[in-house]
Amino acid sequence: MVQAESQRDEQRLRRIQAATDATLSRLDAADLFDEVLDRVRDLLQVDTAAILLLDVRARHLVATAAKGLEEEVRQGFRVSVGRGFAGRIALTRQPVIIDEVTPENVVNPVLLHAGLRSLLGVPIMTQGRLVGVLHVGSLTPRRFTTDDVRLLELVASHVGLANRTREDSLDHAAALALQRSLIPAEFPKVPSLEMAGRYVPGHASGVGGDWYDVFPLPSGWLGVVVGDVSGHGLQSAVVMGRIRSALRAYALVCDDPAEALTLLDRKVVHFEAGSLTTALYAMIAPDGSRIRLSLAGHPRPVLAVPGQPKTTLSARVDPPLGTGRRHPERHFTTLDFPPGAVLVAYTDGLVERRGELFDAGVARLMAAVPVAPAETVCDTIMATLDAEHPADDIALLAIRRVTD
Repeated sequence: MVQAESQRDEQRLRRIQAATDATLSRLDAADLFDEVLDRVRDLLQVDTAAILLLDVRARHLVATAAKGLEEEVRQGFRVSVGRGFAGRIALTRQPVIIDEVTPENVVNPVLLHAGLRSLLGVPIMTQGRLVGVLHVGSLTPRRFTTDDVRLLELVASHVGLANRTREDSLDHAAALALQRSLIPAEFPKVPSLEMAGRYVPGHASGVGGDWYDVFPLPSGWLGVVVGDVSGHGLQSAVVMGRIRSALRAYALVCDDPAEALTLLDRKVVHFEAGSLTTALYAMIAPDGSRIRLSLAGHPRPVLAVPGQPKTTLSARVDPPLGTGRRHPERHFTTLDFPPGAVLVAYTDGLVERRGELFDAGVARLMAAVPVAPAETVCDTIMATLDAEHPADDIALLAIRRVTD
């Protein structure tokens, strides 16, 4: 008889693991939560099942999915860690069994109004981190067993994995939305200039820290930025957004691009410690004839002038932003921008190739730059350098001075 009970328990464990594994492989996180809760109710023969996820900043458990307790989710029920049934589970990170539900041991009115008599809850953990709480309940008195606890803990581990997928998906969506909002879809209308740009992610997340920016200044000059924050994903995109906004602010009070990058370097060192950033900041005169350029660890842009050999601008490259607390002296160079000329600024993902010198990639880029309208320049470069599937992010900006 003991052997028969043991076999039944092992069978139940195999069933729940097989069910959750199969579900994880074919459903997104939201549907998976509902599917798992249905299966938990069936396998444990309970009346309700619910998932509360941890809001880390508020230290609240938030009702996220429920079966038999849907009102809990509709009301957006929250409870502080340490308070009530779910809060106690989250605080101790241990299973909790309530044989007889009373207002003294349960603070959620939905549980009381539902008429639940017994509850079992376990913490949802991922890599030692508390994710939330999974609990089940019975409308009739129930003595939950050790095996019931083991089953629910197994389910909770799969819920934790599903939530990790859910969080990654949310981070990805947030990063994409952030990047789209920060990379200009349209450029300022400047009579003497035409502009075009491209951004191609080089990471599976689809987002990174590369960007370009163009903005008019009160003086009539045009600010032009191309930058590259180390790393990928949401965090790099967030840092990129902060740096982009800060540089715009400094550009309003600095007529010297090197001074603007000096202020930006201090900001990065102090507020974005550990984020190494390269940046090009150029200012183009109102008539388009001159460029003031400062480089912080960034590749020199390419200049193509009609009837002349293409070249990289002979500007000094100062250290990147965020290298340390000894702020280096920064410099800017003033250059002529003849009519018909094309300026091409980019991030290193455009030219770097594994096993190849950086200069070889730059030479390939210079050979690819046509003296043509800005959109044609970008199209030609991207096609010639096979930049559709890069190993690193690419930001590319082409600016052409319109002929008089």
